[in-house]
Amino acid sequence: MRVFVYGTLRHGESNHSLLRQATLLGLHTLPYGYCLYDLGPYPAAVQAAGGAQLVGEVYEIDRTILRDLDELEEYPEVYDRATVTTPYGDAFVYLYQQTVVGLPLIVGGDWCGRIVRQAV
Repeated sequence: MRVFVYGTLRHGESNHSLLRQATLLGLHTLPYGYCLYDLGPYPAAVQAAGGAQLVGEVYEIDRTILRDLDELEEYPEVYDRATVTTPYGDAFVYLYQQTVVGLPLIVGGDWCGRIVRQAV
């Protein structure tokens, strides 16, 4: 099974160690239709009509890693899993289930290269 990661699970980020036993399949950008918000120490992606691309990495994972990711993402209470199509096959992505009203938007959908637009 595969997972698309866009935030602190990406290479060089604070939670990447959870993927130490995973295999990086490659970089990928999901097409337009997502908004990425800055929650401080981590981001939150939501599907949104008129949204931007979402930049991330795709990994091959096993059930043990999936369980660890579910715990980190507080699945299904805070984040839910959706399935997205990537060049490496379908992959899970964790999408935020809470309100994003008032949260700063990350322009361009790239957590690692973030430019934050303050919420109004």
